[in-house]
Amino acid sequence: MLSSTFVRTKAGRSKPVRLTAVIAAAFFLAGCPSQAPQTPPANIQDEASASSDYYLQQLQQSSNDNKADWQLLAIRALLREGKLPQASEQLNQLPKNLSSVQQVESQLLTAELQVANKSYVSARSTLGHLDTGSLSANQLVRFYQAQIAANQGKPSLPLIRAYIAQEPLLTGKAHQTNLDQTWQSLLQLTPQDMNSLVINANENVLQGWLDLLRVYQDNKQDPDLLKAGIKDWQNRYPKNPAAKTLPTQLNQVLNFTQASTSKIALLLPLNGQAKVFADAIQKGFEAAKNGVTPSTPVQQQQSQPGSAPVQAADPASADQNANGAVSTSAPEAAPVTAAQPAAPSTAPITPPQAANAQIKVYDTSSQPLAALLTQAQQDGATLVVGPLLKENVDQLAGSTTTLNVLALNQPETPKDNPNICYFALSPEDEARDAARHIWEQQKRQPLLLIPRGAFGDRVAKAFNQEWQKLGGQTVLQQNIGSASELRQMVNSGGIRMSGTPISAAPAPQAVTIAGLTIPAPPSDTPAASGGSVDSVYIVATQSQLTLIKPMIDMATNSRSKPAMYASSRSYQAGAGPDFRLEMEGLQFSDIPLLAGANPQLLQQASSQFRNDYSLVRLYAMGMDAWTLSNHFAEMRQLPGFQVSGTTGVLTAAPGCVINRKLPWLQYRQGMVVPVS
Repeated sequence: MLSSTFVRTKAGRSKPVRLTAVIAAAFFLAGCPSQAPQTPPANIQDEASASSDYYLQQLQQSSNDNKADWQLLAIRALLREGKLPQASEQLNQLPKNLSSVQQVESQLLTAELQVANKSYVSARSTLGHLDTGSLSANQLVRFYQAQIAANQGKPSLPLIRAYIAQEPLLTGKAHQTNLDQTWQSLLQLTPQDMNSLVINANENVLQGWLDLLRVYQDNKQDPDLLKAGIKDWQNRYPKNPAAKTLPTQLNQVLNFTQASTSKIALLLPLNGQAKVFADAIQKGFEAAKNGVTPSTPVQQQQSQPGSAPVQAADPASADQNANGAVSTSAPEAAPVTAAQPAAPSTAPITPPQAANAQIKVYDTSSQPLAALLTQAQQDGATLVVGPLLKENVDQLAGSTTTLNVLALNQPETPKDNPNICYFALSPEDEARDAARHIWEQQKRQPLLLIPRGAFGDRVAKAFNQEWQKLGGQTVLQQNIGSASELRQMVNSGGIRMSGTPISAAPAPQAVTIAGLTIPAPPSDTPAASGGSVDSVYIVATQSQLTLIKPMIDMATNSRSKPAMYASSRSYQAGAGPDFRLEMEGLQFSDIPLLAGANPQLLQQASSQFRNDYSLVRLYAMGMDAWTLSNHFAEMRQLPGFQVSGTTGVLTAAPGCVINRKLPWLQYRQGMVVPVS
């Protein structure tokens, strides 16, 4: 760099240089970490913590001997900063005559760039050609991280081996995270995966992990046996890294203590519009407490009436069509051939002390929630079941109660509170289950037919979020109106199989003038780029579905006909053989109790509620609330918690939000049968 604005010629005279260029260079260097080129790190295989701007500046100013080192460091920084196009450009500009150390770093960077660009197959191939013996400790960590990312989190032997291999290289929080991720990958292995695993004789660490998994699988339903099994495993594998530092979930097992259910406070609205819902839940809760078997395996199903729809997410809402909470009508039941569930549902063993529990009901419509919680604690309650109404559940987040609480609803964004679990029969829950079911059936271009308004928006949002988690692309939605609006569509050409992406702006709303609803003008985009929809999820009442299904049949030919699915909202009492024949091929979900898991219990409950199956669903929810309350500690503390109940197969998600997996049924030749 020049230190003067003048240089001397051979004749001894001074000659001015371009002053502007020197000033510009000075300004540029003034903003950089250094005003002179630096020597590259002694080992480019180690950390590269500076910014890409710094490394690129050094690259521009360095001699030819150092350029490749600075360039490799710059690429690493660009990748870390998410500047993938620039990283790719620099990688392509690397000189050909790299040293062996530089070549290894270049290969590793290539793999990391491929992972960042989601070219996972190429990344795995590139990593497969790297010699791990030539990598530094820092490079090894990067190598295994790239391997893990290239496997996309899918449980496999290469993924687990990568976690095991990088474990000795990590410390502190990163080390614990690695152990936790290893364990999570093992938990995702199916029995088929386990049976097909072939490991080498010298893979002692892997063998230890697999043995720990077997201990867990064999004893996970009994906390005491699981504790003993883990301690025995630690004695047999003292050198395994997990024996010294258990995965977080298994460490929770060792600290597990059963929650007391000696006195249960049941918080329900005993007055107002929601009283009918609360009564059904309370009856189910007390029936289960008194020994009514929630679910029993059956070999042969009996005839049962059809059911009425219910979604119990917002039972207090006055607009029943908006939230789908309950059907006020209870039409005469028509015999329907019920379906046998794919897997018999069995209830967990209730702790011996549970049957002696004292239950006291508190009215949430009479006092503020905080006052009721305080009163329950003063009365000696050890567990709270409820509240039911969404506004009360939202208040739980700000509550200071130390009581264990099984809320019978959930907020929009549940917070992970160590003493709160959430159990709801929400339309969102059913929509997420539908997304998983449709995905499992290899459908990839779904269209949702949903009611316009807040209720439909909630369903669409939940379905779309789950669909994206599964790896799906665009989900289309199309709003449907009332039965009278649908009849108008029948007369005006039928239904169009088109929709708007759920991620797009909200669809235009209909306008009501003088009691007449005018549908919103069409704003639909083509159903799918590159092809038509292959599946339709319909959230509609029975009267709406009676019009929608024939219109879809008429709008599509046999070759392009999409698979049709419906929520439990359309499965009502009183559906005769004509309806069932008209619904040929359509699949729908419902709770196990209404899907044929226990005909005797269904008959008992339906007679109690005069065939209003909306209340039967809430009755089943009350029964499952009793089961869950007696397993509160397991839900909060034990990994992989799962029970089969009357409202579905229940599992505890992060934050102790209870998820439900529902059985799926199908109309076939005038009968209702399980989906095979």
